Amino acid sequence: MITKLGVASVYVDDHDKALAFFIDKLHFELRTDVTMENGYRWLTVGPPASPEFQLALSVPGPPMHDDETAAMIRSLLAKGALSAGAWNTDDCRRTFAEYSARGVEFLQEPTERPYGVEAVFRDDFGNWYSLNELNDKAFDAQAMADAFEPGA
Repeated sequence: MITKLGVASVYVDDHDKALAFFIDKLHFELRTDVTMENGYRWLTVGPPASPEFQLALSVPGPPMHDDETAAMIRSLLAKGALSAGAWNTDDCRRTFAEYSARGVEFLQEPTERPYGVEAVFRDDFGNWYSLNELNDKAFDAQAMADAFEPGA
């Protein structure tokens, strides 16, 4: 049985630039930085509050992608077409203010939602993320269905 997510990946176009974004702007911690025998750099970071989670910062290219696939991924990054998920926070407005002061680009300021407060930001590569302060209805399937029902 699966018990939790351990590693997720996000595409970036430069490992060092990505490391600076996640460490300097989001205050994540470095988890792993090794170069494997095939030249692949395994670089992971994670939020201090989730020490068992790793976000892999992956540059499209060999050995995982051929040139055509890597170019397609880079094109999607440049268009801002990729979402890399949602991060939870205890205080969306405070985190929004802290990250904004560090130069994080927000696409949406904190907004009340049926599941809590949400802001949306973009990393330096075009990936966008939801930043969520969840409320007591966030994991209540019926409350969410009712909130998003047309005409509700």
